Amino acid sequence: MKKYGILNSSISKVLADLGHTDQIIIADCGLPIPDHVKKIDLALKLGSPSFSEVFEVILENMYVEQAVIANEITEHNEQLENIINNSINNINYVSHEELKKQSNVAKAIIRTGEATPYANVILQAGVNF
Repeated sequence: MKKYGILNSSISKVLADLGHTDQIIIADCGLPIPDHVKKIDLALKLGSPSFSEVFEVILENMYVEQAVIANEITEHNEQLENIINNSINNINYVSHEELKKQSNVAKAIIRTGEATPYANVILQAGVNF
């Protein structure tokens, strides 16, 4: 058994397999997930685990060079937008529809139990050198 870090084997493997510019998504429980994209479903019930909880652990274990969030978050989920802005320097805003289109190229989508509006982020892998 691992001593520390992410215990979820699916998430651990996805992160280990990422190359520069590969993308994963941390999603709320309502984001549609394309059939061909790996879904890692952590949702237990509404709100659990929260987006913030999963986001924090992923950032501890992944080099992120940029993020993409829906511009609708600014009006409908300012608290979550602040959490993302305080954690990542390079953030691009797109429409929620565009974010859903971009989900087609993600290596994996991690589904949380989050049930607040626009609680989705695309994380693009950086490199550690």
